[in-house]
Amino acid sequence: MTQPPVLISRNGTPASRYSFGTMQFGGRADAAQSRAMYDACRSAGITFFDTAHVYNAGASETLLGEFAGPERDSLVIATKCGMEGGCGAENIARQFDESRQRLGMDHVDILYLHRWDGEATLEESFGALAELKQAGKISHVGVSNYAAWQIMKAACVAARFDLAITILQPMYNLVKRQAEVEILPMAASEGFHVTPYSPLGGGLLTGKYAAGQGGRLLEDDNYRARYGLGWMHEAAAALAGIGQELGVSPATLAVAWAARHPAVTGPILSARNLEQLQPSLAAIGFEMPDELYARITALSPTPAPATDRLEEA
Repeated sequence: MTQPPVLISRNGTPASRYSFGTMQFGGRADAAQSRAMYDACRSAGITFFDTAHVYNAGASETLLGEFAGPERDSLVIATKCGMEGGCGAENIARQFDESRQRLGMDHVDILYLHRWDGEATLEESFGALAELKQAGKISHVGVSNYAAWQIMKAACVAARFDLAITILQPMYNLVKRQAEVEILPMAASEGFHVTPYSPLGGGLLTGKYAAGQGGRLLEDDNYRARYGLGWMHEAAAALAGIGQELGVSPATLAVAWAARHPAVTGPILSARNLEQLQPSLAAIGFEMPDELYARITALSPTPAPATDRLEEA
């Protein structure tokens, strides 16, 4: 197995294992709520913050830049481009310039391609990223929402530009375990950091839907489709039962479970307000024993291996 490179800030502060995703900043979380969550993350020792060009029409980057500015050199800041408009060189350059202006930062530690683009060539995309790195505008390159074969194909093309993909951002949680089939084993073998998003399954794994509360799964058609299968809701209810038995929030258990996989560097935490965030922050200090990990893992189906030779799994 290859060890991934160390992620550090500009003054050498290590990236925290857990990061905070600011997708709600300037959207469901207003400026005051966003500030409260940022401060709570810093108090909990988080030094790694994630945003994207597309989040809330730029409000997420603007607020994060405002909060992080006074301590910029002690933080690892990641943003993403290409979700809208594709991953052509011109769009990467334009969106990244806009992101830097919103953040108020000349340099960003990690720039992700937000999604796979089947139209722009990888040579064009990674040539543009190589230029940004050579200019000292980014330190690391990552990819989000890529399949394993796409990651390795991209890594081979990036190498032609003397560029490495450092970090991956897949979806991963108790009811979305596809990453276990190829992405996580590949990451462990090839030395990629893995910072998965949605450890709470869009809020499903907090137990709030079983308790009759509202949220994105009821308001957003994409989330409703993503987490609409009956067994997923059964797993969430069972997780809430374990939490009640142990006196631990199911959100804490869900985040700690996602972090427990040996190929996962650390999940991305997120929330709409400080009250929602607290159980996820509690996962930072939660030690999950092997028996509990196995018990929680058994609540959802283990995905089939990448081959059809199930007898060898």
